[in-house]
Amino acid sequence: MNHYHNLQVQLEQHTALISLHNPPANTFTREGLMALTQLVHDLNARPEITSLILSGSGQKFFSAGADLQAFASGDKALAREMARRFGEAFEALAAFRGVSVAAINGYAMGGGLECALACDIRIAETQAVLALPEATVGLLPCAGGTQHLSWLVGEAWAKRLILLGERIDAATALRIGLVQEVVGSSMALERAQQLAALAAKQSPRSLRTCKQLIQGARSQPVQHMLVQEREAFVDLFDGPDQTEGVQAFLEKRQPNWSYQ
Repeated sequence: MNHYHNLQVQLEQHTALISLHNPPANTFTREGLMALTQLVHDLNARPEITSLILSGSGQKFFSAGADLQAFASGDKALAREMARRFGEAFEALAAFRGVSVAAINGYAMGGGLECALACDIRIAETQAVLALPEATVGLLPCAGGTQHLSWLVGEAWAKRLILLGERIDAATALRIGLVQEVVGSSMALERAQQLAALAAKQSPRSLRTCKQLIQGARSQPVQHMLVQEREAFVDLFDGPDQTEGVQAFLEKRQPNWSYQ
């Protein structure tokens, strides 16, 4: 694949392995955010890629978020552009047509946690620390943090993390539903790959449609989404994936999906 600034990318069968790589803390830069946006768009154009996994390079950080040095000058135009770049990158990540998994291998702070929040599934290693500490320096989470965190853990916990700047460990993140699984040190990537392998067994069309319906419930009334759900079912019913899926089930074999 192309070179992507501050990102290391490897394709393995139906999975894109993405490592956030900007030592020492894997902070996000303008160029790195633009690269992440482009990478997700490029992966969406490769229908055989059904999942992506995000992890942090090194042993200590998933990502510490934005580099505060970039905001030290007080340049409001720069702040506006960075907020836009963060939004573009993480909104693209949230809209990825396959399954996205964040393998949180260390500190996920500020924009780093917002990046993980944009993924479908989050796995944390036992030593991980998660926080949205922006208010501590007079700012706020501007890349979906106030919204995604509330959807995932409820308003009370979102307020506790954002308004108090509290750091939580992996066990607490699991208890409140911020992550779906906690694994031992250096095991998150392996576990994420196992989940990606499960995604590869699903119908690509069904996977994409189900994800759109689930996320649609965030912004649309349930009455509207129930109609959309039924219509999507009918649209899939006579498609090639349904035909192959049923045939494979009857023949007791793995489906041979088409990636169009």
